Amino acid sequence: MSFSHLHFEVEEHGIVLITINRPEKRNALNQATIAELDVAFARVESDRALRGLILTGAGDKAFIAGADIKELAETSAAEAESLSVKGQNVFRRLETMRKPSVAAINGYALGGGLELAMCCTVRIASKDAVLGQPEVKLGIPPGYGATQRLPRLVGRGRALDMLLSAEPVSAEEAHRSGLVNYVVEKSELIPFSRTWLSRVLANGPLALGLTMQAVDAGLDSGIDAGLRFEAMAFGLAAASDDRAEGTRAFLEKRAPVFKGR
Repeated sequence: MSFSHLHFEVEEHGIVLITINRPEKRNALNQATIAELDVAFARVESDRALRGLILTGAGDKAFIAGADIKELAETSAAEAESLSVKGQNVFRRLETMRKPSVAAINGYALGGGLELAMCCTVRIASKDAVLGQPEVKLGIPPGYGATQRLPRLVGRGRALDMLLSAEPVSAEEAHRSGLVNYVVEKSELIPFSRTWLSRVLANGPLALGLTMQAVDAGLDSGIDAGLRFEAMAFGLAAASDDRAEGTRAFLEKRAPVFKGR
């Protein structure tokens, strides 16, 4: 499928580079863009040859500078709730995908842009990046998950500070709070993201997916449920070809060749 608002590029090692391509709007998220993201995420999720993704924005000013305000201003209350649910479902697809993802944050990541970035496995920001949730300045709360994900990443106090003040933070401040994993020069943003993802994808695909699920199981349902899932995942992986190959490669002092089964 061709996209109007995205670039979808398959690179080496099964890495997909998805670029929001609305630079004239600072890559703002409108309904059409969110619908295309849903299709793109579904393709990555379902294709075994596609093993992970990098998400970024076109141009040098913004990752995603929030929602399309013109579109939002013309939305009724009923439509707004429906849009929120739709966006949450699309973002959740990315978050629960059993494949690692990187938000390569180049410039502004505001509102829905930061909410989408928080659904990625890790966030890597350029030094000039600016991150924030300014929705209350428009008289609305966040609608794509910030009230739930931001406290989980930075803690309740810091999250409420950002959400209620609507003041953005720098990349360095976001890194100190744990919202961002790495801060790099803008010229190194995509190469660094590729290197991180390639290093992760050298590990067992089955183990990667189960590890991500185990972390989420504990965060969502508590440590006891998380530990039960971890034990189940450990047993499941022990029966896999990947476990046999990984342990054999270690004993033979060579790089493993995983098959994801």
